[in-house]
Amino acid sequence: MEELNNTAVAEFILSGLTENPKLQLPLFLIFLGVYLVTVVGNMGMIILILFSSQLHTPMYYLLSSLSFIDCCQSTVITPKMLVNFVTEKNVIPYPECIAQFYFFCAFVVAECHMLAAMAYDCYVAIANPLLYNVTMSYQVCLWMIAGVYGMGLVSATAHTVFLLRLIFCKTTIINHFFCDLFPLLELSCSSIFINEVLALSFSAFNIIAPVVTIVSSYIFIIVNILQIQSTGGRSKAFSTCSSHIMAVAIFFGSTAFMYLQPSSVSSLSQGKLSSVFYAIVVPMLNPMIYSLRNKDVKVSFKKLLKKVFPLNKD
Repeated sequence: MEELNNTAVAEFILSGLTENPKLQLPLFLIFLGVYLVTVVGNMGMIILILFSSQLHTPMYYLLSSLSFIDCCQSTVITPKMLVNFVTEKNVIPYPECIAQFYFFCAFVVAECHMLAAMAYDCYVAIANPLLYNVTMSYQVCLWMIAGVYGMGLVSATAHTVFLLRLIFCKTTIINHFFCDLFPLLELSCSSIFINEVLALSFSAFNIIAPVVTIVSSYIFIIVNILQIQSTGGRSKAFSTCSSHIMAVAIFFGSTAFMYLQPSSVSSLSQGKLSSVFYAIVVPMLNPMIYSLRNKDVKVSFKKLLKKVFPLNKD
């Protein structure tokens, strides 16, 4: 057995969300609907920002990048999960499993830092509106986006390199609905100490650092909102912030529950539930929370509809 390497594993079997046959079809329909809403919402937001000149600002460039990340993150996970709902044996080849983990890790980490970048952008817009165009120039915005994707690629590459060194010989059944890090580590019969240290280190940085940035930004945002004399404007601003905070809390809360503890301590069954939130539900909610309640987005959407479907005045 010691002579075997991880290439000897031809495929894994995903246990999925549930083994109850009666729940397979309802869950398939639910997650199919969620995925369609996610793709339509996020791709619609990207197209709207692309074709609406009034939305060509750093804030909406960050928003379009978040929509792209959410769409890709959901696409990496959901289609395979949907197929597994309608097949008897949820088989995933070893190369596809590793690829799924790599891209999912990259997009999840990118989303962590993108949410932090958006919170900072919101702080600059409220605290220093006169200096916004200087502080958040297009070059700064591009560097922030590049840094976000860079962090995702670095984290995913580091995890994958050390994951490829493991020997999988215990079982081929992954106790999850996709190839995630800790469920894969459970199958290893070689030492996973380095993998766990790496996971805790990267997770601590990729979760705690963005959370500190987001919390600090919102504290300064709230302080500035409290200085608004208009009661209506103040309540509207608080309402918007509360929606943003709710989305951030769901995403970071579920990711922290899953990754900020060793695999020997974490409950993979509970981890499935938290994974559903940050991997599937949050990408669907983000376009609604960050966009549909935005006045500029609504106005731009109506203008775009009029261009595409002009009214007949005859």
